[in-house]
Amino acid sequence: MEMTLRWYGSKFDTVTLKQIRQIPGVTGVISTLYDTKPGDVWSKEAIHALKEEIEASGLKLSGIESVNVHDSIKAGLADRDFYIDNYIKTLVNLGQEDIHLVCYNFMPVFDWTRTELARVREDGSTVLAYTQEAVDKLDPSKMFETISSDTNGSVMPGWEPDRLAHVKELFELYKDVDSEKLFENLKYFLERIMPVCNKYDIKMAIHPDDPAWSVFGLPRIIINKENILRLMKTVDDPHNGVTFCSGSYGTNLNNDLPDMIRSLKGRIHFAHVRNLKFISPTNFEEAAHLSSDGNFDMYEIMKALYEIGFDGPIRPDHGRMIWDEVAMPGYGLYDRALGATYLNGLWEAIDKNAHR
Repeated sequence: MEMTLRWYGSKFDTVTLKQIRQIPGVTGVISTLYDTKPGDVWSKEAIHALKEEIEASGLKLSGIESVNVHDSIKAGLADRDFYIDNYIKTLVNLGQEDIHLVCYNFMPVFDWTRTELARVREDGSTVLAYTQEAVDKLDPSKMFETISSDTNGSVMPGWEPDRLAHVKELFELYKDVDSEKLFENLKYFLERIMPVCNKYDIKMAIHPDDPAWSVFGLPRIIINKENILRLMKTVDDPHNGVTFCSGSYGTNLNNDLPDMIRSLKGRIHFAHVRNLKFISPTNFEEAAHLSSDGNFDMYEIMKALYEIGFDGPIRPDHGRMIWDEVAMPGYGLYDRALGATYLNGLWEAIDKNAHR
């Protein structure tokens, strides 16, 4: 297991590589070219510069999150092959720079959905939160306006201004795309890119949908054990794998997270390990990584990863804003550093117990 932190790049992240390097046990970062758009080809020069900057700090570029998939691919439009070809060119450039992990998602319109970016908890920390009842009252084209005042000046991933300006057009794009059609489009995409993934040993790790149910009538497919196992079987290639995000799959309380992990042995390439606190099944908020602060048994999640022989990158996720930090919601330094240390402690205890 390799403990990492997500880092958006020196132009966009309030957290520095120097700070990340000082978190005990964190040896790498998961990063991206944050100023590229879906469909753009990532140049070798830009990839090399990112990798060089990270390595100069004493850290490793452990993977990419994300190379975003263009909507023409997700919706299965006539020009999708053009954008898949561009995606393949990016994968080639990543492979030639010795980068072997790409996290991505296949969610239409919104990469993730929250109704609050700074819900105040009892201890005074603020967190990302979701309430279905609030979503049901919202006009999706105006959703970001209701939470934009809490971004702390950050550009939120999946909520970029140029994308938000075309939300109505995006909904129109997907009007005839149901869950089955979306699955077929994902299958087509993966089958096109697998040859280059095999050539350069690039592990594609699909991120689950967040939350794990339809939002605004949009299809959601990476939501449970049945669906993710279907995808693994449909494109049965070891480079077609999973980002196991406990917080995303865990939005559905019917998902048995340790059982899902064990069912995906050999196909989990990347893990986001975080905790949620449920007020009701449709009202939840991000919690500290400590099990007792939320609803998830973090020990059992880490134990399941250990028992399947998981050796890829793990990162804490969606930290609270604590100690008066001002940063991108969910991506400050302090609570994610606490989370990384806690998860490392669990892993150490599990490993030592296994070798007694």
